[in-house]
Amino acid sequence: MLTAGITAGIALGTLAACGGDAENEGADSNGDNNAAGAENNTSEGNSEGNGAGEGNGEVSGELEIQYFVGGYGDSWWKEVISDFQEEYPDVTIIEQAGPNINDEMRSRWVSDDPPDVVYIDGAGSSETQMVEDGQLMDLTDWLSDVETADGEQLSESFIVDPATYDGQIHSLPLVFDTWGTWYNSAQFEAEGYDVPEDFDSYMDTMGEIQDNEGIAPFVTTGQHPYYFLRGVLTPAFGAAGGDELLADIVTGEEGVWEREEVVAQMEKVADMQEAGYIDEGFGAYNHTQSQMNFLLGDNAFIPVGFWLPNEMENDTPEDFEFGFIPSPMQDEGEPFAIVPDLRPLAIAENADNPDAAKAFVEFVFTQEYATLFSEHTGAIMNLEGVDLSENENVPDYLIEANEMINDPDQVQIYNRPHPMSADLETPLGDSLTALMLGNITVDEFIEDAEEATAEYRGE
Repeated sequence: MLTAGITAGIALGTLAACGGDAENEGADSNGDNNAAGAENNTSEGNSEGNGAGEGNGEVSGELEIQYFVGGYGDSWWKEVISDFQEEYPDVTIIEQAGPNINDEMRSRWVSDDPPDVVYIDGAGSSETQMVEDGQLMDLTDWLSDVETADGEQLSESFIVDPATYDGQIHSLPLVFDTWGTWYNSAQFEAEGYDVPEDFDSYMDTMGEIQDNEGIAPFVTTGQHPYYFLRGVLTPAFGAAGGDELLADIVTGEEGVWEREEVVAQMEKVADMQEAGYIDEGFGAYNHTQSQMNFLLGDNAFIPVGFWLPNEMENDTPEDFEFGFIPSPMQDEGEPFAIVPDLRPLAIAENADNPDAAKAFVEFVFTQEYATLFSEHTGAIMNLEGVDLSENENVPDYLIEANEMINDPDQVQIYNRPHPMSADLETPLGDSLTALMLGNITVDEFIEDAEEATAEYRGE
C-alpha cells in the first residue's frame, strides 16, 4: 500500500500530514492513551447561519461524532469541529469524547444505535472487529468520487492507503503514526551509551545500562500487551519476513507462528527476559505508569508511538530529551523496520445522518487541518504534500525521526493489509505477557499462538 512516494510524502521538506491502527484494536493513540480527556459535550448549531456557513443548508440535522481522547489530546478535534459548525450552521453537533469513550459507547454499538462518525482509537476499539461485525459503512464507491477542499482526489492523497477487507474500504486513515523505541538522548550522550542499531547492539546497550544504573533497562505495559506486540514484534516480523509474513500474522494463517523466522523473533524476546532486561513489574503497569517510570529513569527503553511526548508533556523532567528509533529487533547489517500505524475515521453502517457524516469526513482531510494536527499533537496526519519543515510549532523529535524514517539505508517500511482483530490480538497478548514474565517457554508460546489462530479461523 505504501508507494515509492512515501519519501516525498513523509519528508518534512514536503511533508505529508500524519499516534492498533487503523490499528486501533485498543491502541492508545495512541495505543491506549487513557490520559486526561474531554467530557462528553454537545455543541448546538446556529440555525440562522453565518459567514461561510451560508449556502450549506443541504446538510442539516444532528451529527453525532465519537472520538477517543488519549495521547493526542482533544484540542485538534475542538478546532476542527468548531470550524465545521461554522461552515454548516444547520447541523447540530453532538460530541461523544473522552479517554473511556469506547467503553461508554459500546452498548450503543451493540444495540445498533451508533454515532454517525467514529474515530477508531484507544483501548477497547478495533477497526477490524467492527468491520467483521458489520458496523462500518462501505466507503469504496463514495471515496472514488470525493475531492478535498484543496481540490485533490482524496483517494490519491493519502500517505498510506486505507485498509481493505475483501477489496472493500470501510474507513479512512486519519493519523499516520508508527511505533518505535524511545530513550533519553540527554542521558545517553552524558553517559556515553550507544544508541542501538540492531538487536545485538540493543542487548549490549541494555547490559551496560543494567550494570551501570542498576535498573531493568526495558519497560512496557503488561495491562495492554498489544504495546509490545505492535511496538516490538510487528516491526520484528516485518524485518524477518516482509509484507507477506505480516499479512499471514494478522490474518491468522495456519502454522505461521511455527515458521523459523517467527520463532527466531520470539527467542529474542526470551533472551531479553532471561537476561533480566525486562522490568519484572511490567505485568501490573498500565501504559501511563510504565511511561512515568521511563521518564523518571527507572527504565531506559520503552516502545510507544509518536504520541508519547504529547501525552506526558506535563510529567516530563526538564532535563529529559526524547530520542526515538524504530524498535531495534532486526539482525546485524539489516535496516530498521517500520510498520505504519494508522488510526482511522469511519462512518457507521447505521448512521442516522450519513450526509452530514460524509460532509464532516471530507471537511477534515485538508492540508490546513493536517498542519494543525502536527502542531496540536506532535504527530502526522495521513495526508500528502504538507510542508512542516519551517514550522516552529513542530517538535524536534518529529523532525529527527522523520529524517531517519526517510533514509532507505537506515529504515525499511513494511505494511499489513489491515490491523489484527481484537479476537486474535487479545489471546496472543495474554500468552506474550506470560512469556515476558518467564512463566512459559517459547515453545509453549508458539503452541498457544497456534491455538489462538485456529480459534480465530473458526476451527
